[in-house]
Amino acid sequence: MEVKKTATAGSLESSDVLVTVSPAAGSALEFKIESIVIKQYGKRIRSVTEEVVKTAGIESGSILVQDRGALECTLRARLETALARAAESA
Repeated sequence: MEVKKTATAGSLESSDVLVTVSPAAGSALEFKIESIVIKQYGKRIRSVTEEVVKTAGIESGSILVQDRGALECTLRARLETALARAAESA
């Protein structure tokens, strides 16, 4: 799967997460994670994000995760949706 355009999924409401996926200038993956629970769950949020991106076959792109205390299943769903939207042709 290739990131062709910028796409989002989710919201900034409490207990949700906003995921933004964009094409990257190079051939690398860039991750940026912002969370109100970064100290408690930052490592897990990052590992889940990397796992979902790897499973989707994404090799380059920019992934921004703005977490507001979402459950892991919500994070996975938002990531999968944003990645699918970003891979669609315009």
